[in-house]
Amino acid sequence: MLSWSHWKRQTALFLLSQNISLFGSMLVQYAIMWHITLTTQSGMMMTISILCGFIPTLIISPFAGVWADRFDRKRLIMSADALIALATLIIALSFLFSYEALWQLFAVLAVRSFGTGVQSPAVNALLPQLVPPEHLTRVNGIQNSIMSAVTIGSPLLNGALLVISPLEYIFFIDVITALLAISILAFFLPIGAKHTSAPDEPIHYITDIRDGIRYIRSHTFIHKLFAYCALFFVFFSPVAFLSPLQVTRSYGPDIWRLTAIEVAFSGGMMLGGLLIALWQGFPNRMHTMILSLIVSGLCIIVLGFAPVFPLYIVAMVLLGIAMPLFNTPFTVLIQLRVDERYLGRVFSVFTMISTSVMPLAMLMFGPLADVVPIEWLLIPTGILLAVESIAMGRNKDLMLAG
Repeated sequence: MLSWSHWKRQTALFLLSQNISLFGSMLVQYAIMWHITLTTQSGMMMTISILCGFIPTLIISPFAGVWADRFDRKRLIMSADALIALATLIIALSFLFSYEALWQLFAVLAVRSFGTGVQSPAVNALLPQLVPPEHLTRVNGIQNSIMSAVTIGSPLLNGALLVISPLEYIFFIDVITALLAISILAFFLPIGAKHTSAPDEPIHYITDIRDGIRYIRSHTFIHKLFAYCALFFVFFSPVAFLSPLQVTRSYGPDIWRLTAIEVAFSGGMMLGGLLIALWQGFPNRMHTMILSLIVSGLCIIVLGFAPVFPLYIVAMVLLGIAMPLFNTPFTVLIQLRVDERYLGRVFSVFTMISTSVMPLAMLMFGPLADVVPIEWLLIPTGILLAVESIAMGRNKDLMLAG
């Protein structure tokens, strides 16, 4: 059993490293997204950028899940950060020497997506290795709040930097934050590797991946929960990816408006993270997730009707509050109910779902956004999200697992 002070110190250092890295990543993500939005104002270009940001994660996720279950998770996280930093450094130098092209932004999004695919299952599988089970909900809630605070600062700083400095300076900031994150993990956080097999045993990727899928299929609540999450991603795609374009078209192409919606959503997520950390949700975790879906659906409907920008901001805040009420119980449920030997692979399958469903949905929603008002996409998806919450509440397997 880990001592109180020991696990707290390790967890604090781990969260510090991840959020330092997140800060730089958020700066780059916002900078690229806003640059494409403001220079092209094209739903198709937004769709291409989204595909570049997700397809590599989809491709690498099955292998990344095996690595997270077989290798040192800390080293995997560090390697992914290093890869992302290298790609960002290359494009920063290219822009610095005035060689700029849209395809470069798509390329760096693809490389960053590849690194994220390696990193995500390792991070989610490593946290239960540090935190006692009874504290996982609180720690995940605190992490959601910290991440949200970071994402509040990121668009604010990004908006200011885009006005006063070239795009490449933001890329250099990300390289520095990645190096800091790697240094904290390498020199201040001694975490032993947990092997599920002998260190010299060869990896059989197809067998290991198949074992992970078989594990999911043999646990009814997991594959049903993943199916409902896939629907959630479909219905959430328009608001997640097209809201900057909607704001630009409906209220004006001003950077401060793009900053405002990101700050509103992130501020809401910070409040939601604090709420779930203090409250820890209903005794049945599914009830908390269902509440989140109902609130999210209603907020998205409001975003489709909002006649004035202040009402749009209020709906964004409430939508942000609802997100941790879904994400945190979901993550803790998987961390607690899944055998640690399969945890990386289970999270990698979930990453595959999220990274495949949303781009596929955007193949439909992105081109539609160039034909019909984005508001016409938000209202029906908001209604369907609320309907999904009812279906989840009537599923006995999910309610029992929760």
